[in-house]
Amino acid sequence: MCMTIMRRIKFCAGHRLYKHESKCAFFHGHNYTADFYVSGEEMDSVGRIIDFSQLKILFKGWLDEHWDHGFLLYEGDDNGINAIKQVVPCKYYIMPYNPTAENMARYLLEVVCPQVLGDLGVKASKVVIWETDEAFAEATLESSGEVMARQVAYAEEE
Repeated sequence: MCMTIMRRIKFCAGHRLYKHESKCAFFHGHNYTADFYVSGEEMDSVGRIIDFSQLKILFKGWLDEHWDHGFLLYEGDDNGINAIKQVVPCKYYIMPYNPTAENMARYLLEVVCPQVLGDLGVKASKVVIWETDEAFAEATLESSGEVMARQVAYAEEE
């Protein structure tokens, strides 16, 4: 039987969306929430597939080191990269694609999760990035092994 657990990690980061048609083309930031869904077949003697605290150490550790209180930029955004390098001190992370919520979730699922989970006997099956309280994007590992990303936004209450 496959079991799935989720660990939520909060972090703050800035970004700008390269070639965005509106205000998101400017440098700005969010208080993000990342939900990491981890699945496994085997449980330990305590009855867990992996301890929640171990997931916190792994995922929060990576986020703290690389993204928290930094800027995420697309590697093709030379203007944004050159601008951020003018700020001293500055923390930034160059991504292989535009740092949308969808691409952040995809990157975490495809690249980061396999790195940090290694051979622990569990696998990340989904990552959800909450950009605001009303909008999130999720990347899901399909049975084919392909990662699918989608965006969801809730209607704001009036």
